[in-house]
Amino acid sequence: MHIGFNKPPFTGNEFIYMQDALAKGKISGDGIYTKRCHEWLEKKLGVKKALLTTSCTHALEMAAILLDIKAGDEIIAPSYTFVSTVNAFVLRGTKIKFVDIRPDTMNIDENLIEAAINEKTKAIVIVHYAGVACNMDKIKALAQKYNIPLIEDAAQAILSTYNGRYLGSFGDIATLSFHETKNLSMGEGGALLINNPHLIERAEIIREKGTDRSKFFRGEVDKYTWVDIGSSYLPSELNAAYLWAQLEQADQIINYRLNVWHKYYNKLQKLNEDYFTMPSIPDNCKHNGHIFYIKLTDMNSRQKLIDYLKAKGIVAIFHYVPLHSSTAGKLYSEFVGNDTYTTKESERILRLPLYYGITGNEIDYIIMQITAFFSTNT
Repeated sequence: MHIGFNKPPFTGNEFIYMQDALAKGKISGDGIYTKRCHEWLEKKLGVKKALLTTSCTHALEMAAILLDIKAGDEIIAPSYTFVSTVNAFVLRGTKIKFVDIRPDTMNIDENLIEAAINEKTKAIVIVHYAGVACNMDKIKALAQKYNIPLIEDAAQAILSTYNGRYLGSFGDIATLSFHETKNLSMGEGGALLINNPHLIERAEIIREKGTDRSKFFRGEVDKYTWVDIGSSYLPSELNAAYLWAQLEQADQIINYRLNVWHKYYNKLQKLNEDYFTMPSIPDNCKHNGHIFYIKLTDMNSRQKLIDYLKAKGIVAIFHYVPLHSSTAGKLYSEFVGNDTYTTKESERILRLPLYYGITGNEIDYIIMQITAFFSTNT
């Protein structure tokens, strides 16, 4: 048996909608399928404006431009994240101030953010790791106290909630990813979510190469022209058509992943604590089944299990290497306070295969092999 780590979700209507887009003769950005995706995201998530982008990385770059982040500014972020979270701001000449994470959720520690704030701080950027929410009450209150924009990197968190409210609806700006590794996919793509109404008009301009082209298409101006900085952040209508098929089945896809997540959790429970620990979900958080991981005692034991599973035809992988320890991280960032958990916890984490379509037999096989590993290696 061979079980890969990920397979992109596919519902069956993707080809139909892509062919329809081709038949309509509109395959560049902002056609009928893009508009349907925008409307779905706005209504479902309760955000004021949603704009599809070519990637979550580009959505973050748009956020940096939108907030006028510039050289000499600072942003606060966790080091345990993908490089796009901070690279978007480094491109603007910004210095990154990293703070430690919580070991239970792998999210930024909300109690350590304030110590990193100073007069140069221009944004707080949080990441909802594995689709589990950060402590939004404390973080949002802190952002309001210092009048600092809050950005949610919700790349992994589509349809996850905090106190019953969808993630992506808390920050001034939020970003989503629809990469093929995410719960809902368009191959490559993302979205910029805007909750501050004062930012909407400029966001449309930045996304349209710095022009007021969106106003022109709505009949608000008789011609469009260059009015601001920007770039081409519109995805193809073919990508949007693919995504629309996924959004139509979003609840089904999320529920499937959650069932897999809970099967792992329940069946590995007997090994929990003795050999590894499993994810911790705060009571007021509802996640989306994006990642199931276990934490081994250290890096060496993790690698032994990775190698063992590989020999059995199972691809299990670790995740981020903390950014502050990277070559670029040493140039463009500073870690504020102690690295108590970021590095230590990152070296323990092992992600198990989880995707829409993985079968019950495959999950049972993975669990059987993990159990066998610990019965013969302890």
